[in-house]
Amino acid sequence: MTRQPLQPTRLPVEVLGQQTRGRSAFDAIAELQEFMALRPDAREVRKALAVKLVYQGYLYDEIQTILEVSRGSITGWKQAYEEYGLNGLRLNYKGRKSYLSNEQREEVLSWLSTKDCWELGELEYKLAFEYDVVYESKQSYYDLFDAASISWKKTTKINPKANADAVAGKKKEIETLLAKHRESIETGKLRVLLIDECHLMWGDLSGYVWGKTDLEITVPVVNERDKQTYYGAVDYLDRQLLLKAYDKGNSDSTIDYLRYLLAESGDQRLLLFWDGASYHRSKEVRAFLDSVNQDLPAEQWKIHCVRFAPNCPEQNPIEDIWLQAKTWVRRFCALIPTFSHLKWMFEWFIRHTTFDFDTLQMYGAYSKIK
Repeated sequence: MTRQPLQPTRLPVEVLGQQTRGRSAFDAIAELQEFMALRPDAREVRKALAVKLVYQGYLYDEIQTILEVSRGSITGWKQAYEEYGLNGLRLNYKGRKSYLSNEQREEVLSWLSTKDCWELGELEYKLAFEYDVVYESKQSYYDLFDAASISWKKTTKINPKANADAVAGKKKEIETLLAKHRESIETGKLRVLLIDECHLMWGDLSGYVWGKTDLEITVPVVNERDKQTYYGAVDYLDRQLLLKAYDKGNSDSTIDYLRYLLAESGDQRLLLFWDGASYHRSKEVRAFLDSVNQDLPAEQWKIHCVRFAPNCPEQNPIEDIWLQAKTWVRRFCALIPTFSHLKWMFEWFIRHTTFDFDTLQMYGAYSKIK
């Protein structure tokens, strides 16, 4: 539908002929038009235009739509013009205000409720442009955010390619598969492992410490791109992680790690859950799995692999373990002199921690039968 241009509301002639500071509305419109032509500041122009539209007969609702300003701002600008003339529309006239009226504050809080995410500059611009208010302290802006239930928080990564239906379907598939083999899992015949790779970089060491306010706290990092790749598998039952370091993630590393898991699992069959990384499904890895499983029926395979739905790492609770380990080493960032020390501490934490958080059994609760 094509939007029709707004038309001014026709007011009686006596209204258009009313006096404004001893002058008619026609004279006020001409004065405001000249003021806009000579003023380069867009904020002053917007104020003058809003007042001019009032005198031209537009309704306040129409002006709000045209200029995207609040009713309270229009009223305030018109009152300022009628009391002080053009000076009332100029910035810094009689000093810029450092506060909002109660009505204006409520308008701002209502405006802040229209979005979930804000930049501080947006609020600063809103107050300066529409209300001619500039706070000396940033805390005053933070207080407005707090009053609107808006807090400073870290964003959460999400892959827009993730398919919610596919993820939900895969979760149901995994829950069903585990439930089917509950007895074998809890008696130790079938070992369930959640596998992933982690890339630890020296730059991961940067974190927060308590230090003197006027002193920069530095951490020696020769090359923040120094990297160590780890393969890890968290045991779904005992919640411990089997860790092994490699130069990189590839087919050879994957095959070696699978051999390591077999050696660490005795006579247990392995049910592995991992993502769809190319080297997880390469022809070399498939050939290795075929050689391990030989011609056995599927229920007797030594290694059975199930892939998570694509583009959604949150399906694998081992991601939380990598995060915990990196967060832990950052606590000692000022005490770690080399990348070798960083790797040692990362590995020590993982090998000496039994992880216990809800997502580790997100596909159902299981426990060993003694």
